[in-house]
Amino acid sequence: MTSEKKFKVCLVSISLAKGGLERSCAMLSQMLDAHGHNVHLVILNDEIDYPYSGKMLNLGKLKAKKDTLARRLLRFRKFRNYLKKENFDVIIDHRPKNNFERELFYSKFIYRELNKIYVVHSSNKTEYLTEKPTAFSKTCQENVLNVAVSEYIENEILRKEGITNSVTIHNPFDPSWAEISGDFPEILQDKKFILSYGRLDDSIKDFSFLIEAFSQSKVWENDFQLVILGDGKDKEMLQELATSKECVDQILFLPFTKNPFEIIKNAHCVTLTSKYEGFPMVLVESLSLGTPVISLDIVSGPSEIVQHQTNGLLIAERSLPLFAEALERLCFDENFYITLKSNTKPSVEKFSMEKIAAKWNQILQHALQ
Repeated sequence: MTSEKKFKVCLVSISLAKGGLERSCAMLSQMLDAHGHNVHLVILNDEIDYPYSGKMLNLGKLKAKKDTLARRLLRFRKFRNYLKKENFDVIIDHRPKNNFERELFYSKFIYRELNKIYVVHSSNKTEYLTEKPTAFSKTCQENVLNVAVSEYIENEILRKEGITNSVTIHNPFDPSWAEISGDFPEILQDKKFILSYGRLDDSIKDFSFLIEAFSQSKVWENDFQLVILGDGKDKEMLQELATSKECVDQILFLPFTKNPFEIIKNAHCVTLTSKYEGFPMVLVESLSLGTPVISLDIVSGPSEIVQHQTNGLLIAERSLPLFAEALERLCFDENFYITLKSNTKPSVEKFSMEKIAAKWNQILQHALQ
């Protein structure tokens, strides 16, 4: 039996803070390290919320308050020199790629003559294939591999753009999250609440839709609260929308926390109302902690996670009455709720760190042979 090779790998991300993409990159460093690979990370902004493994080059620490073009070029040179000096077997790049000229610079200068894997975290094509997807697809075809975090992204975006060297590897959850006993807000003690969490960017997450659906439902009249957990540019707007509703006293905004697991475990259910995603970790995290979910059936991700009427509810269209009805069903039909809850954890076992780590290791063994 041939022994497995151990590779020197560099993971690249904007940061390791705030979002699901960033958490998944940090977790990948831990998974590859556990398989014996030599892991390095390069981040462009000095923001770290999540635990990681390996050696870190934090280019964000080199940023000054006034970030000039000359300073940026110096950081790029340091980045390029680091990659050359360390002689990595492969670069695994998680950055969004939304500017064609910048990505040409990366491929022709920063990553020149290096093995690359690009990870695509969103079903919004221009976020990861730039504003010129057909032209950028040629760069992706030169990669060792392109990894999609959902089957939809692989089949409906990458392959349809001619990027045939593509595979799907879903993002994982960490079973140890169930053991983390983080702070549980006193304001939620002994409360029944529906939870939604993430970056408060309403153009993507559409918390407005959730507030409207909650308002139209009867759950708030039966002492269920809606908790929106997170920070972002639209927080004030969403608070103003909540204030305009009769159920305002039942809507609570809480700030971002890097360990939301105690809140998730105690939620009655978790909702997802995004306009688009890649592979929404909100759903996997919640199910792994035993909390049923209600999600809109958006194009990428939810249908690969939510088994309708088994571990949660998958709502076929962006309809306020349908979503309000789903909230009521999960809050008022106790026997149905108990059935869903019993199916949550088994339904996501295939997304555990151990199983996803094995997939990544297998892919590297094959791609870099």
